[in-house]
Amino acid sequence: MGLLRVMMPPKLQLLALLAFAVAMFFLENQIQKLEESRGKLERAIARHEVREIEQRHTQDSLRERDSAAALSDSEDDVVIIYNRVPKTASTSFTNIAYDLCGKNHYHVLHINTTKNNPVMSLQDQVRFVKNVTEWREMKPAFYHGHVSFLDFTKFGVKKKPIYINVIRDPIERLVSYYYFLRFGDDYRPGLRRRKQGDKKTFDECVSAGGSDCAPEKLWLQIPFFCGHYSECWNVGSQWALEQAKYNLVNEYMLVGVTEELEDFVMMLEAALPRFFKGATELYKTGKKSHLRKTSEKKPPTKESIAKLQQSTIWKMENDFYEFALEQFQFVRAHAVREKDGELYLLAQNFFYEKIYPKN
Repeated sequence: MGLLRVMMPPKLQLLALLAFAVAMFFLENQIQKLEESRGKLERAIARHEVREIEQRHTQDSLRERDSAAALSDSEDDVVIIYNRVPKTASTSFTNIAYDLCGKNHYHVLHINTTKNNPVMSLQDQVRFVKNVTEWREMKPAFYHGHVSFLDFTKFGVKKKPIYINVIRDPIERLVSYYYFLRFGDDYRPGLRRRKQGDKKTFDECVSAGGSDCAPEKLWLQIPFFCGHYSECWNVGSQWALEQAKYNLVNEYMLVGVTEELEDFVMMLEAALPRFFKGATELYKTGKKSHLRKTSEKKPPTKESIAKLQQSTIWKMENDFYEFALEQFQFVRAHAVREKDGELYLLAQNFFYEKIYPKN
């Protein structure tokens, strides 16, 4: 039995070939359209991704700008109060602030109280707190004056000022003040002082039991740090001593000592460059490091010193001075190193790690 062959007529073969060609053309045309659509889609996705990146960059820039502005605003909102104790080299240090205020763009304001009274009335306390916190035209600001410590939190203030101060060996401070009242200093030599004309030496005063060199006159640095409480000004108060110590470590950013004033200036420049950039160089090379010297000052004899050191008041004031000195030296030991007789500030010694969540 032979194979059965079915032969398609030539016309049908031609029609089938044409149909196949049309189908292929249509298919290729659809494929091309799909390719064009895919290209358009990819370009649209790419444009969208670019817009997202640009938006993220814009948002990041805005956040960075806002952060920078907030940081700038924060720095410009800083207020420092230096409630300076008399005869502790406070004029020398304050004049450094005056020399730097134009260059570093801050204001310096002297708090001049009537008769140099270190205790403000309640109404003046309210006025002062209001000025310090709300006087924006004066910010950033450096206030200085012979006023005792004032606790701003008692007045409902959230952002407190930064307190700094300098204290001095109590007997050396008293001797300097004793002669200052009689002979003045080289800062304003023509100004007549309250005890001018009294030629009695400090030793003669101690020997005679005079009031100007009495142990009670030593009671000053403790009440300046203790503040506006009545007990602060009760001579020989143990409570006042403890409160002064508490305030020193809790309310003051840094308290230096007259005998190591350059170190104090250096540490302030490192911690608060917004105010004190250039202060160390100015102190070392300028004429401000020993601006004010008491005239005609004679060092006391060992006998006079020994007599004052027998008093309870000296022991308390000296206790406070040594407490402040130890605290200052502790802070300094963690901030600077000495090499070849020169002090060098330590670089940043902390960093951040394991920051989550990962972006």
